[in-house]
Amino acid sequence: MIPLWKIRQSKLTLGEKDIHIWQAELDLPILGFQKLYQTLSIDERVRAERFHFEKDRKCFIARHGILRTILGCYLNVEPSRLQFCYGKYGKPELADTFGEGPILFNMSDSEGLALYAFTRSQEIGVDIEHIRDIPEMDQITERFFSERENAVFRSLPESKKKEAFFNCWVRKEAFIKAIGAGLHCPLDKFEVSLVPGDPANLPSIQEDSRVAFRWSMQELKPRSGFAAAFAIEDRSRQLHCWQWVD
Repeated sequence: MIPLWKIRQSKLTLGEKDIHIWQAELDLPILGFQKLYQTLSIDERVRAERFHFEKDRKCFIARHGILRTILGCYLNVEPSRLQFCYGKYGKPELADTFGEGPILFNMSDSEGLALYAFTRSQEIGVDIEHIRDIPEMDQITERFFSERENAVFRSLPESKKKEAFFNCWVRKEAFIKAIGAGLHCPLDKFEVSLVPGDPANLPSIQEDSRVAFRWSMQELKPRSGFAAAFAIEDRSRQLHCWQWVD
């Protein structure tokens, strides 16, 4: 079942067995950008100014400012006080939990729409992509998808191939982001479902279905025309989906 997106009505608590997914529009009024800019660290402001195009600069400010704002709500601290450190392959994490215990998170954005995933004590990965025409789609599937995924992809009617391609891509991205390996993990060494309308799942990892069974993967539908999913190595968590409103 694809979850409904709710607007927060009161203070939220991120429980030990919760998954919170937030969606957020990154195209904000000027006052919204200014407020979020004030939450950024000096390093983030420097990175924002490096973007050549104003659209990209605003997207960076909104994406990182919203992340800080949501984390600040969970931890009851000013967003500007948050500091981040980075894993071996660049995955960010909080440098200080302010005594609240660890909050693990991941984020992704495409065409002005962002997704944020938050949990406690278990890494999570999330990915979103705008569904669009890609001339090299067949070549990409041949190179990066597994043999079984390629066989399923080729069996689909042309009208379903584009959605299937992006289903497969975001589910693979969500998994490798959850394990913190980035593209250092070969995409053809694990398999995901991809047929439009079928539930998102992870049938095997390195041809081992027992390892894959420990993982939970779920499709997300933030808006028509987008493919999205999250992955986490835990099948017992409760999912809550929220719409971020400035």
